[in-house]
Amino acid sequence: MFKRKLTALDYHNPSAFDCKDETEFRNFIVWLEDQKVRHYKIEDRGNLRNIPSSEWPKYFEKYLEDVTCPFSVQERPEAIDWLLGLAVRLEYGDNVEKYRNCPPLEAANNTQKTTDPLVNLDISLVSNPDFKAGVTALSNLLQIQRHDDYLVMLKAIRILIQDRLTPECIAKANQSKEGLPVALDKHILGFDTGDASLNEAAQILRLLHIEELRELQTKINEAIVAVQAIIADPKTDHRLGKVGR
Repeated sequence: MFKRKLTALDYHNPSAFDCKDETEFRNFIVWLEDQKVRHYKIEDRGNLRNIPSSEWPKYFEKYLEDVTCPFSVQERPEAIDWLLGLAVRLEYGDNVEKYRNCPPLEAANNTQKTTDPLVNLDISLVSNPDFKAGVTALSNLLQIQRHDDYLVMLKAIRILIQDRLTPECIAKANQSKEGLPVALDKHILGFDTGDASLNEAAQILRLLHIEELRELQTKINEAIVAVQAIIADPKTDHRLGKVGR
């Protein structure tokens, strides 16, 4: 019953949200306050964030009173729906220009239908032997798993072509990445397989793994910087000799 509003608020798992799960429910309330409602100052959210506390229901009841929610703690589904409505209103208020230009849902669906080449496909073709043979040949060529429904296979072929075989994707894939030569004998493997070829392959795999770890660390650092830019934007007042909002 909350899926549409959760989706509008970019909740991480709108389809599987279970308000009857106490831990999931408490984490959801913390997320809603931290990311969308922001009724409390950051330093005043400690009680809500203390999810394992036996006193948490009291803190939540106080939170409902502070945001003037007309529903009580015992009316959990109604309170959640009201809080989601509040969050949606606040989200719209913060991004009026962004959502003002959004097309109506019906118009968006019509646009999607007109851009999907399979919408106007003659269904009678699906039972045509030539159609089946052509789809099967394409799926084998593109290494797509076989499916009993040939229309499903055709959709998978279309998605793969759109994602990987456009001129831009092909040009990007053809860009050669030149690296520096590596002397394997200078890198200690740390163990011996008893076979020189296997040892060399293991050294190569280890170097590739290290390179992937470096890329992962770079992405983690970028994510940390992005999060800090959102939740930590201190403004320094030199006259007061302290940092804070």
